[in-house]
Amino acid sequence: MTVWDDLVGQDRVQATLAAAARDADARVTAEAAGLVPPEASRMTHAWLFTGPPGSGRSTAARAFAAALQCTSPDRALGGEPGCGFCDGCHTSLIGTHADVDVIRTDLLSIGVKETRELVRRSQLSPAGGRWQVNVLEDADRLTEGAGNVLLKAVEEPAQRTVWLLCAPSLEDVLPTIRSRCRHLVLRTPPVEAVADVLIRRDGIDPEAAHAAARATQGHIGRARRLATDERARARRATVLKMPLRVDDIGGCLRAAQELIDAATEDAKQVAEDVDVKETEDMKAALGASAGGRMPRGTAGVMKELADRQKRRSTRTQRDSLDLALTELTGFYRDVLALQLGSRVQLANVDVRDALDRVARASTPERTLRRIESISACRQALDRNVAPLLAVEAMAVSLRAG
Repeated sequence: MTVWDDLVGQDRVQATLAAAARDADARVTAEAAGLVPPEASRMTHAWLFTGPPGSGRSTAARAFAAALQCTSPDRALGGEPGCGFCDGCHTSLIGTHADVDVIRTDLLSIGVKETRELVRRSQLSPAGGRWQVNVLEDADRLTEGAGNVLLKAVEEPAQRTVWLLCAPSLEDVLPTIRSRCRHLVLRTPPVEAVADVLIRRDGIDPEAAHAAARATQGHIGRARRLATDERARARRATVLKMPLRVDDIGGCLRAAQELIDAATEDAKQVAEDVDVKETEDMKAALGASAGGRMPRGTAGVMKELADRQKRRSTRTQRDSLDLALTELTGFYRDVLALQLGSRVQLANVDVRDALDRVARASTPERTLRRIESISACRQALDRNVAPLLAVEAMAVSLRAG
């Protein structure tokens, strides 16, 4: 076992990061011994990981952070940094290492206030004497102001400070930031590799693992959820019925409402799982009485928490809708493959009858127009168009397409 075990199907990226971790370790070792570090180094202070959803951007960044903090004695004997067992690797991977700061957001954006705090912490010297590593999992969610705050820190990093930024694509990051980062592109992992990791790491039945990996086309997180969560399977089944239910305007509107209701239910479930405990913990921290009465001066804090939970609910609903649209795109992609006689592996073989039915009733040109209408819906949601209005317009286009 090493820190790279969960990085699925990314051999080239892993080799690049492992080489950089070796050079980083050589630098730390030389400086600790009072020697001059080697001039040639594959280590740099800022990295940008891009790739499609599910490719493992955050996994790669976390694994690299752990390798940089590796303290295994085997390194002195020629071993690779990133053993996976030492205290540095273990605490980095589970999120408790004092010098590894992992930043993610469950909101729609990362603002200036949070970014300034992150930059402030990045200026501290590493407590363990190795590297101060900042993993920003959602660099694409930085507001313009937050991006400008981060730029200064990336331009002039403190000694032994490393920035690891993750985003879907280069275009999702400010040009001034990405130009100062070493760029690594991750690819969608092969279906077989995803199924293997579900079987090996999560103990999922091989048949269920292969079905989930195939249905999600290599998206590791979605595949795990689909294989383990009955609610996820039920929601996917609802989405894949939509192409058969848009025969008339009434069917379009009903199908659109069902998608919105499913996304709302997802947000509600997250609230039930997280918000109640979060609220109770906050009340206890603020000194609420046994009857629930809050001390004076705490109303503002509780309102701020409520506002954050509301924003999180909005993002959860948007993410759930986006997932539904991704699955719908996958359905029509399979339809197009059948219409063109392609030999590509179908993602949705469990609804083959529906695929055949839609493929026979339309043409490749109509299928492409339907895929374009789904893309237009996603773009409308990004522009904050009312979700129900955007999905209804898409559903009508699916019928007319």
